Amino acid sequence: MTRLSVNINKIATLRNARGGNIPDVEKAAVDCVRFGAEGITVHPRPDERHIRYSDVRAIRPLINVEMNIEGNPIPGFNALVKEVRPDQVTLVPDAPDAITSNAGWDTVRNAEFLTEICKEFRDCGIRTSIFVNPDPVMVRGAALCGADRVELYTAGYAEDYPSCREKAIAPYLEAAEAARECGLGLNAGHDLNLENLEYFIRTIPWTDEVSIGHAVISDALYMGLEKTIGAYLSKIKIF
Repeated sequence: MTRLSVNINKIATLRNARGGNIPDVEKAAVDCVRFGAEGITVHPRPDERHIRYSDVRAIRPLINVEMNIEGNPIPGFNALVKEVRPDQVTLVPDAPDAITSNAGWDTVRNAEFLTEICKEFRDCGIRTSIFVNPDPVMVRGAALCGADRVELYTAGYAEDYPSCREKAIAPYLEAAEAARECGLGLNAGHDLNLENLEYFIRTIPWTDEVSIGHAVISDALYMGLEKTIGAYLSKIKIF
């Protein structure tokens, strides 16, 4: 059954815009879990413009669900992950100045590097997931690197969904089938929302986890956080 991991970066962005501790990121993480989230995702970047390294350390002991830390495996990030020991680390090739993640890894060209990183984290008992575009070649490359899962970058699906959902899902279904054939777990994330999420899960029901942040926090402005998390859970708990 697909799990919902709530990315709380946007809550930290709002806090940082004003200074102080409103909204309280630690409380938000705890509340997301209390309202039904089955995981918490954080994506610290080197400039700490939203989630800070100190937030990651503080949140870890407060939650009793899966913690997923996303980020580019630079030395500082790697050290944080090995210190905090989350349940999962998701490797994302985002540039330091990227507004948001905008592409997956080339797992063929970066095979040597990714293999070393996957081993480093797996030796610490941390599940590794590699962020990839919906390309079976990249999925198979992730398996060869020793990853436990891939996370499909779903921005293209979300963009094409309103015009033709069957066309939008096609490359994702092909990539998801490749992951299943390789024995990889399957995650998905980026621009998934209440409009497009259920169709994705119905078409690819072996999706292990969806990580959603921007849409959840945006919807919560109107619906409230508890009702919003419930609404997202209703879109994935369909089997």
